[in-house]
Formats: sequence, C-alpha cells, structure tokens
Amino acid sequence: MSEKLKVGILGGTGMVGQRFISLLENHPWFQVVTIAASPRSEGLTYEEAVEGRWKMDTPIPEAVKKIKVMNVNDVEKVADTVDFVFSAVDMSKDEIKAIEEAYARTETPVVSNNSAHRWTPDVPMVIPEINPQHFEVIASQKKRLGTTRGFIAVKPNCSIQSYVPALTAWKEFEPYECVVTTYQAISGAGKDFRAWPEMVENIIPYIGGEEEKSEQEPLRVWGHVENGEVVKAEAPKITCQCIRVPVLNGHTAAVFVKFRKKPTKEQLIEKLESYAGFPQEEKLPMAPDQFIKYFEEDDRPQVKADVERDKGMGISIGRLREDTVYDYKFIGLSHNTIRGAAGGAVLCAETLKAKGYITKK
Repeated sequence: MSEKLKVGILGGTGMVGQRFISLLENHPWFQVVTIAASPRSEGLTYEEAVEGRWKMDTPIPEAVKKIKVMNVNDVEKVADTVDFVFSAVDMSKDEIKAIEEAYARTETPVVSNNSAHRWTPDVPMVIPEINPQHFEVIASQKKRLGTTRGFIAVKPNCSIQSYVPALTAWKEFEPYECVVTTYQAISGAGKDFRAWPEMVENIIPYIGGEEEKSEQEPLRVWGHVENGEVVKAEAPKITCQCIRVPVLNGHTAAVFVKFRKKPTKEQLIEKLESYAGFPQEEKLPMAPDQFIKYFEEDDRPQVKADVERDKGMGISIGRLREDTVYDYKFIGLSHNTIRGAAGGAVLCAETLKAKGYITKK
C-alpha cells in the first residue's frame, strides 16, 4: 500500500460524494479505498451503484469502479478500513449528527460537507484561507467525545463562499452592514437539469433555510475561540435573499456593503488581489494559486467564463463600484460543488493533515 492516507467517502453515491471521488482521483496525499452509502447500495460495485446517475463531467475514476460499496451504518466495519472519512451522507440532521459522532468515536476523523454540526460549539467550521485557527477547538471536542485522534470538522454553506472572502480581505476597513442576494445553481440542491426540468428557463425565489445560513454562518467563520468553543462575531450585520436560478454550477452574489473606515476602490481591489492564507503559504494540493481574483471588465465574473478558475477553487469578484445608498457594491462568484462543497472539504482535510490533526492510524 502506498504512503497515502486511506480515505472513506460516506454518502459516496450522491452528487457531493461523486464530486469527492472525482476530485480525489490521483490526489498526492489521499487515496479513496472505501465508499459507504445506504443499505440499498451495499455489496454493489461503485460502478453499479451509480449506474445511470453519475453526474460529473468526467468519467468514473478507474480506481474506484470495482470498489464494493459498504453500508454506511456499519460504522466500526467502515472505520477499520480507513485513516479518515469525508461525510456527504443524505440523512436527517439528527441522524447525521449521530453517525458523524459515531465515526469520530472510532478514532476516525470526519471532515464533513453536511450542515448538521456547523453550530456544535466545539466543532470547527472552516474556510482554510480565513479561519484555520478554529481547528484549535478540536482539543476540547476530543475531550467531550473521549477520543485521542477522532473528531469532526466541517466546512460552511456553499453560498457564503462567493462574498465572505471579499469581506474578510476588507476587514481592516470594518464592514458593518451588508445586503446580499445570492443566485444559486441547481447542483446546490443535488440536481441537474434532467432531474429538475422545472428549473429550465425558471427562477425560484426560495431555498429552504438558506437565508438564515447566509446571514449567520459568516459570523461564525469570523468568530473567535474562547474556552474551547467558537464564539461568533457580532458584525457585520448581514441580510440576505437566496434565489435558485437555471445554472448548473456556480453561485453568484450581489452585495452592498457599508464600512466604518471608507476605503478607496483601489485599496479594496489591492486587498482582494493580495489576500492569501495558510493553503497558499503551504502550497496545499487543492489550494488556488490566487484565492481571490478581481475582474476589471464590466461583464465579469461570469459563470461560464470564470467558475472553473483555479480548479474551481478560486473566488472571483467584479463590478466593484460606489453606491448611492451603501458605500460600495460588488458581484462575487464561487463554484458551489467544488470550493463550496467537496473541494472546500478536501482543502480542509489537507490543512488538517498539514497541521498534524490527521495522520495514519
């Protein structure tokens, strides 16, 4: 066996699970050795389990086609085969909480794409370029779980990735009030146009639970660690509307922002272009070379032209200009199933490995 860490994918047959599997093909640090899903897929090869519902643009990686799918509920059995797992299970929130903690208690780190543990006080919710210091709470979580190496770490909601990086880059100018509207791709609901024909040439002005996540999760990302818990920030205040639009991949945000220390446009662009974090410093495999890119063209960023920038891990910003009511307004774009889901979780796992939290069993 190679020296790569052995990885399991929980919920590997769904859209996000498929994205994990495609992104991890030929990964220099990680190798998918186990795929677990619902009991109905148990015993099938992965190729058989996703027949007729493989949603990625690239073919199923050869290395996983013949892997026999395991029952995700056989926690000990699955955990025995891997060094850590990515979680993309499709269950109720309470079921997800329980099964992720069960895996963590087998001394298996869990890096989750799910929302169930995003507000568990001692579970870090991390965008690696922004708040990797929140991984410090893992020590407290291990005490609660009674583990030595098992823990849960999560990534935040996909939609906030299109505007939170920009606001973070501008922190010194003290943004204090934001109005955000997100225009969200259908893959964020785990669907494509074949599965959701009602979305063709349509807009739906409602995504259940999304507006609260888009307003509150940034505050947790910007929060601080205190007494073994993450305490959310108080500002900036964010109000948000979330709209489903007929786009396959790519969440766009239209943002208005007020600053306590109003900067110039040139200062704002310079902060965007120069912003980098731990993944760039360490040159992690999934890290974009340039985390945030600013586009000068009036009609950019665009989903078709820009969503795949830097392996789908780059954040694209454009149309920054002064506003008549707020100080500035801008457009942001991020890839919701790469940066916003599986790719963001892979980058979290790389950061955890680089910081010594994930090791071989």
